Amino acid sequence: QVQLVESGGGLVQAGGSLRLSCAASGRTFGRYNMGWFRQVPGKEREFVATIRWSDGITAYVDSAKGRFTISRDNAKNTVYLQMNSLKPEDTAVYYCALGGGLTPLRPSAYAYWGQGTQVTVSS
Repeated sequence: QVQLVESGGGLVQAGGSLRLSCAASGRTFGRYNMGWFRQVPGKEREFVATIRWSDGITAYVDSAKGRFTISRDNAKNTVYLQMNSLKPEDTAVYYCALGGGLTPLRPSAYAYWGQGTQVTVSS
């Protein structure tokens, strides 16, 4: 049974930073991608960033490039999302996900999801 546990969300002022963590357990992850998505009420879940566990290759949504960094700690089976220069439009529930799908920018590529962590950026 795969478990993903997120932490690190909270309230921050615009321009501030937060680091989200996602601790994974239950299986080996060498062939999988770990992704971060976000969702606001009434909208579809949006891709934010992904990292391929085996070699660390990453991808980002355009709005996150230059501000967010996804990374992994193999020893801890943990993925991080460092978010800098936060904007009010980054406010959302952030979810981490694990999956082996061929389209890692889409939610459908991920089989396992965390419970979500709220990020609120005030103006």
